[in-house]
Amino acid sequence: MYSYESSKVLFERAQQSIPGGVNSPVRAFKSVGGTPVFIKKAKGAYLYDADDNQYIDYIASWGPMILGHAYEPVVKAICDRAQFSTSFGAPTELEIEMAELIKSMAPNIDLIRMVNSGTEACMSALRLARGYTGKNKFIKFEGCYHGHADPFLVKAGSGVATFNIQTVPGVTATTAKDTLTCAYNNLDAVKKLVSENTNEIAAIIVEPVPGNMGCILPQEGFLEGLRTICDEENIVLIFDEVMTGFRLALGGAQEKLGVNADLVTYGKVIGAGMPVGAFGGKKKLWQHIAPLGNVYQGGTLSGNPIAMIAGYTLLKEMKENPSLLKELDDKTQYLKIGLEKVLKAWGQPYIINHLGSMISVHFSNKPVTDFASAAASDIEKFKKFFHAMLKRGVYLPPSAYESWFLNNALSYEDLDKTIKAVGESLEKI
Repeated sequence: MYSYESSKVLFERAQQSIPGGVNSPVRAFKSVGGTPVFIKKAKGAYLYDADDNQYIDYIASWGPMILGHAYEPVVKAICDRAQFSTSFGAPTELEIEMAELIKSMAPNIDLIRMVNSGTEACMSALRLARGYTGKNKFIKFEGCYHGHADPFLVKAGSGVATFNIQTVPGVTATTAKDTLTCAYNNLDAVKKLVSENTNEIAAIIVEPVPGNMGCILPQEGFLEGLRTICDEENIVLIFDEVMTGFRLALGGAQEKLGVNADLVTYGKVIGAGMPVGAFGGKKKLWQHIAPLGNVYQGGTLSGNPIAMIAGYTLLKEMKENPSLLKELDDKTQYLKIGLEKVLKAWGQPYIINHLGSMISVHFSNKPVTDFASAAASDIEKFKKFFHAMLKRGVYLPPSAYESWFLNNALSYEDLDKTIKAVGESLEKI
């Protein structure tokens, strides 16, 4: 039986100094109940908490630890580079090498700029799209989360969905009015918004494979339809690949799904766990950004050498060993087959959504294709399931609205233990 006494003490202490005791809302466990687990260390596929409990990890720091925690080449590269200082605020050759590496892996990228988070990347991409087109409105999809910049906190997924915050105080009405929303996978709704706002829409931003309302797959023709609309209406198509970039394929969702965007945002994997993001795309747009143009974007720590060497080391390893992603996809498929077996034996409604190394389980009797269908699943069942799994040493995202992220340090023995834990946990709900 797992004990969480140290985590309880730390949580009580944290609440005296940190709002809600956490530095990102989903970590508070409010959506699943109980005390958040405070992590002390991680190695490979395992997390270890303040009470020395070990967990098989299915968060991977929400995606970036794609080859496992404390991956030795990355750790060594960080330690070696830190000897030369942790920041310069000036250009380095490493930034060029990182940009060249990303361009060699991701399709449709002429130029790329480093920032410090996925939020920054999406915020900056939207600003560039507006500057390029001279238009202000944009379309996003209900349940897609693009960070916590004001324009994106309208019907957002991830933590906003977890906490059921539909209207975010602090986001002004004038900001919100330029954010047009519709259901993911609903191409007709997009066409209607475009026709109702002729020559006013600068961009359509979308997670090509959403991971912030669980893992949701694009229906056939949906992304292709967005591409056609954008081409016809002079709208910039932005793919938010903060989660999918370098995970679904070396070239991300663009490569995996065969649809190109005008701008692409990255994060997670490109920093190997360090705070970093990036946005890239076609040269014609980049002529408008400072110092080339008048659309301003900057950051003192952008291209930080520690973040750059961590991401560069990881991406280079993945590029030189493309079989790593195949191994990870095979493991995820193995997990899915095992989950199907125990869930079917359980005899109650469920849906498994899966692509590559992203997967999610929804306690629902209907396909989960957008935010409304994700929200209609049995959230109370998920809460019980989450805690039952935690007690069996399996750490899942503490929200029904988040994808599971596998890492390649997971062994087949770990996957078998997970499948067994799922079977046992289902008996408790």
